[in-house]
Amino acid sequence: MNHHLRPTGYRFFPTEEELVSFYLPNELEARRDDLHRVIPIVNVYQHEPWHLPMEAGELCKGDTEQWFFFVPKQEREVQGGRPSRTTASGYWKATGSPKYVYSSNDKVIGVKKTMVFYHGKSSTSKKTKWKMNEYRAIKEELDSTNTCFIPKLQHELSLCRVYVVSGCVRAFDRRPTGLGTYEIGASSSLSS
Repeated sequence: MNHHLRPTGYRFFPTEEELVSFYLPNELEARRDDLHRVIPIVNVYQHEPWHLPMEAGELCKGDTEQWFFFVPKQEREVQGGRPSRTTASGYWKATGSPKYVYSSNDKVIGVKKTMVFYHGKSSTSKKTKWKMNEYRAIKEELDSTNTCFIPKLQHELSLCRVYVVSGCVRAFDRRPTGLGTYEIGASSSLSS
């Protein structure tokens, strides 16, 4: 690895708020070309999870704990279908309910979905230690009367954090509990 590309001691451990309020909007609005050095555009569903670390951004190639990717909307999603989360050797399965991601001033800024990778076909598959958090940004848009803002989920692009469950506490696990994400209930007013 070219160590001159990555400053000594450099670690990329963004908070969920930073992922959803800085990195994702900057990519969605094409405001910064340098983001791909840290978070490249990769369709993670075309790769086995253990191959994804090799696809990481050049500044994060040596990371052993987590890898980040901008994931474009799949063609079948564009046509109104559900995304395919199947790879050649298995599939990603959502676990639990999606959760809101909040800013530090308690504003809903995104949605987080957690997935686990299963190796094999669905009837004989085995759960692996590979996990992924998929983040989507929320943008407020004016309603048809132009009088109030409605939160709208942005589907054009998601930001995924891929990691392996290790059983030990890592930097991205050492955040204050009770802050940042909340489960989305059935009464959610989020439109998609």
